[in-house]
Parts: sequence; structure tokens; C-alpha cells
Amino acid sequence: MAYSQNIETAQNRRRFLTNTGMGLGVSAFANALAQNGFAVPADKHATGSGASGLHLPAKAKRVIFLFMAGAPSQLDLFDYKPELNKLFKTALPPSVSMGQRVTAMTKGKEQLVAPSKFKFSQKGKNGIWMSELLPQLSSQVDELCFIRSMNTNAINHDPGKTSFCTGSEIPGKPSMGAWLSYGLGTMNKDLPDFVVLPSATWSGKVNVQALYSRLWGSGFLPSKHQGTSFQTVGDPVLFLSNPAGIDPGIRRRMLDSLGELNQKHFSKFGDPEIETTIAQQEMAFRMQTSVPDLTDISDESPETMELYGPDVDKPGSYARNCLLARRMAERDVRFIQLFHRGWDHHTRLPENLVGQCRDVDQPTAALLKDLKQRNLLDDTLVVFAGEFGRTVFSQGTLTADNYGRDHHPRCFTAWLAGGGVKGGFEYGKTDEFSYNVVEDSVHVRDLHATMLHLLGIDHTKLTFPFQGLEQKLTGVEPSRVVTEIIA
Repeated sequence: MAYSQNIETAQNRRRFLTNTGMGLGVSAFANALAQNGFAVPADKHATGSGASGLHLPAKAKRVIFLFMAGAPSQLDLFDYKPELNKLFKTALPPSVSMGQRVTAMTKGKEQLVAPSKFKFSQKGKNGIWMSELLPQLSSQVDELCFIRSMNTNAINHDPGKTSFCTGSEIPGKPSMGAWLSYGLGTMNKDLPDFVVLPSATWSGKVNVQALYSRLWGSGFLPSKHQGTSFQTVGDPVLFLSNPAGIDPGIRRRMLDSLGELNQKHFSKFGDPEIETTIAQQEMAFRMQTSVPDLTDISDESPETMELYGPDVDKPGSYARNCLLARRMAERDVRFIQLFHRGWDHHTRLPENLVGQCRDVDQPTAALLKDLKQRNLLDDTLVVFAGEFGRTVFSQGTLTADNYGRDHHPRCFTAWLAGGGVKGGFEYGKTDEFSYNVVEDSVHVRDLHATMLHLLGIDHTKLTFPFQGLEQKLTGVEPSRVVTEIIA
């Protein structure tokens, strides 16, 4: 009987909200924001660190993850192999390939070596080899920590991206940003903990895969921890603007009335999710001011705009998103993830790679410079990576100036900057074909463990009980913190 009365009370309340227009106003707005993960302090039941209790001394407070979706070629950008020029169009030795799996696109086909057509030169205090395609980033090489020996299990894009973003090839697990929101809580009261900025444009127009919201989802964690994807057209966040005829004063009164109803409902049922809803509704109201202030870049100096390059004026460009990432770092957004697609170069790699590098070179260098001059780089961890690497053997046409490269999970390069890592440093080594790791292997799980460590979290202790298992970002397989790259 009591159960029936409770259901009837809830139904009457829903009818009241709908009939008064609140169901289409504040409540719909707040529900959308709840789904987009506006965080409150870390969960009290978290077995990881709480908002006031880290496992370790933290070197970084926040992360900016620059995800190059499609997988850039390490051979043409970072992993310099000059001896390959002598092996142009020769067969990859079986002693190197060792029967390793390849994709269906190159299975059974001749594996002919394709040296990079691009020039490399040594940069920075330690003479790190950098491609001519990245002249602006090369100027910042003393801030960069290169991991040459990255590797992963996934050989196709969807599981590769899913693994990199969530720690598992199987969809449904929480993303990195969601884990940090859950474990560390919020650093600000007016913006989401976890923001996603996908590029709306990119130079490479071939083999562009879709991005799925599960790459920044919360999985089995409470939905308040999932990322908020900013839009490039209209409101940056859905339902941000007031409906026609509703001004801020009316919105405030509606929210107060709804809050009173929710408080009464909470005192009757004691459901903690009701308190969370109240907090998220208040966050939503504050965001009507904080988000427009964040995305309005008219207060940036001409010098700063010039630093990021001409594309910074284009909403949704990678350059604009890099500038927004810096503004979010200033406002203590915990995890900022940029997605730039167009790196899947199975054919015509030289032509397409030039455009992609033009997209990201100056803005990425500008982001590092901007963070440093504002004293933000020391406690901001910047990470640049794709889901895997590319093969040394060509796919499709092979000439000195035209070649493609297939997917290659066995080795690739990622780099980090700021946030407690060594600058101007190289770690790990691949063989002369950039085909196998020969020294200091770093799996994606190890990178995740290291990122958490830099943020003050022991990856073995940040867990959540689900399906009979204490789930972790790094999963159940062995993983380690790469202490050698930590300053």
C-alpha cells in the first residue's frame, strides 16, 4: 500500500511539473545537464582518493588530452629511421614481421618497405629528431617527453579508440575523465569537470571514422561523471539558453520552486539522487553565465590570437579548441579532451599528412607556450597520442613520394608535457623498422597508470564495484607506472 502511495505521489508531482511548464523548462534543462556529467565532489564511497584525500603527492591538477583519431604515422613524425632509405621497396624481413597479425586490408599482400619522404632534424638541448612537418612543435621540444615504445592490443580503430579512452576494447567502461571526476571530484563550481572538444573541420577527408559518446561516457559510474561535449553551432551546451519569454529572474524563481519540491520529496523518500539533482540544477543555472564567459574569446589579446594561428577565428577548429582548452585550464576544469580526426592514411599519406600537421602544429605549440607563460604548464599534464601506429610497409601505391600505411599496434609514439614529466626526454626504443618495441615497452594501460600517478592516484586503488569485480581504469591485466619519465 505504501509503495502504491509513493508511486501515485511521484506521478502527481510529474503531472504538476508538466502542466506548469517546468517539465519543459528547468527540469528538462537539469536532466540534460545531469546526463552530460556536471560533477559534484568525489563520491564518498569511492575506494579511490576523495576530493580531499590523494593516495600520492600530485604533480598535476588537470589533464589536456590531444587525441589524434585515426592514428598518425610515427615513422613520418617522430620515430626517425634514416637507414630505411637504403631499403626502399624491399620486402620486410620475416625476422621482423614474425608472422604478426595484420588487418584484412594488407593480409596476404607483399610487405614492401616505405621510408618516410620527409626530412628530420635535431631540435632542442638534447638533439631530439623531429619531422619537418612539425616546425612549431619542434620549437617546444624541450618541454616534451616522448614515449617511443607505446603499444596496444587493438588493431582496428573502434576498439583502439575505445581502449585508449576507457582502458578496455569492450564498449561500456568509464572513460579516463569520468574516472578522474569520480575519484578526485570537482575543482570548480561553475563548469563541468570533464569537457570534450571535437574538431568540426580537419584537412584529411579520407577514412574518417565517427566519434561515439561512449568515448567520454561514464560507463557503470554515476552519469554525473561523464564528459560534456561542447557544440560548435548554437549553444556550446544543449539547453543553455533560456526559452523565449523566460528571463533569468523567472528562471531563478522556477528553480527555487522546483528546489522546494525536490527537498520535500527528499525528506519523504531519502533518495540521495534527489539531492544530486538539486545540486545539478543549481550548477546548470550558474553555467548560463560561466559557459558564455568561457567561450567568448573577445577578451584575448591580438598577440594571443596570433599565437594560435589563423584558424583560431573559426569555431570548431582545432586551433579554437586549443585556445578554449587553455581557458578551461585557467578555470580548473579537471579533464579536457580534444579529438582531431583525419589521420587514417592508408593511401596518399604524404599529401594528407601535410594538411593534418598544418591543422595541429601551430595550435599545439601555442597551447604549450600559452600554458607556460601563464604558469599553468607545471600542474597541467598535456598528452598527445593516437589509438595506434602505422606500418613501415606500404599499403597501395608505393613510390618515393606516394605511399600509404596500414594500422600497426605493435609500436607507436606518444608525447607528454608539463604535469611532472621530464622535458626534452625520450623513453623506449623500436627496432630499425619501427615495427617492434625493443626497449622499455609501454602499454596503453601503463600510460593510464602513469597519468593517474601524476594526478596523485594509485591506479590499483581507484576502483568501483561492478558485476562482482572491483573495476579499474587499468583493468585486471598487469600495468605499471612509468616512473622513468617522471621529473
